[in-house]
Amino acid sequence: MIRKTKAEITKCILHKVANKFNSGQNVFSEDLIRFDQESYDLMKGFLLKPFGSLTKSYRFTNHEDVRLNDVNKFATEVFKDEESFVEYSKSIVNHLFEQSNSAQIKTGDVLVVFIEGIEYKDILTEAIGVFKIENKVDFFQTYLDDNESFDVVVQKGISTKRLDKGCLVLNTSDQEGTVVFSVDNNNYDAQYWVKNFLSVKLADDYNSHTQNYLEMCKEFSEEVIKPELGMHEQGNFLANTVDYFKENEEVDYANFKDEVFEEEKHKEKFDEYKNHFEKLNDVLIRNNFDVSGVVLKKEKNKLKTEIKLDTNINIKLDVDAPEAASEYLERGYDEEKKMKYYKVYFNEEK
Repeated sequence: MIRKTKAEITKCILHKVANKFNSGQNVFSEDLIRFDQESYDLMKGFLLKPFGSLTKSYRFTNHEDVRLNDVNKFATEVFKDEESFVEYSKSIVNHLFEQSNSAQIKTGDVLVVFIEGIEYKDILTEAIGVFKIENKVDFFQTYLDDNESFDVVVQKGISTKRLDKGCLVLNTSDQEGTVVFSVDNNNYDAQYWVKNFLSVKLADDYNSHTQNYLEMCKEFSEEVIKPELGMHEQGNFLANTVDYFKENEEVDYANFKDEVFEEEKHKEKFDEYKNHFEKLNDVLIRNNFDVSGVVLKKEKNKLKTEIKLDTNINIKLDVDAPEAASEYLERGYDEEKKMKYYKVYFNEEK
């Protein structure tokens, strides 16, 4: 996680990236953008806000030598010599262009920025930011016409509410390599931005371990528990998973299974799904790791513990109270109506 309270954008340039599949051509700027104070403040917030809450970070990869990773190579040269910023910003866009190998890869504006004063783990450092704007929104522009009357025209522009794609390459590293953060809100091609353009992998730390494990549990509940045991048991499993993470500072895989599963066959299915999830997502699920409280707080909000019925009635379960569903919610079958039912116990309505 980074802090941006002291961050300042000292260089910013805008280029346009085309699509190689459609035989397009990139268009480059030669000069830096000169902001007035209002536009600078708006741009700074727009570009950096999405990174303030990120917990997972990445590290560059390359099958031969990580120093040959293109984005890593370009960023390293800029950190060595800031005067090379414009030159290497074009190299970054050309590299991005080379990854557009299908018609679905969108063209767009690319902002490349140099940032000073990014704080990461109590260290102030610099960063290279690359941001791709793929979608523009319609807005009304007012103007005074030749008859001295006001009129409106529709124009397209960049929305400041949502960043399409972006990354920050920090001028700092650990034992795994250079620290990289990435966002992709238009994830129409999972390979394009993270794997092809950046060529990065998740850092091997407790943040990614916690996130990967919780994502695996979420998918297991959706693909295995829900079809076989129903939404009630799915909710119980997710609630028990969150409860385990809240009560333990460290996850132990064998202990986790003993805590959340009563039957041995469910433990075996969880083992099988773990292997499936690792191969499908190219990740390693650790058997022992420290719990990240920050990641847990974020991820538990994504865990859906709601029973949706075909009678237009939904029962929402509290993921922070795993015992409530088993103690106060009963499932049965009414022979007279030939329908399933849920019985809910309570003292008073809130």
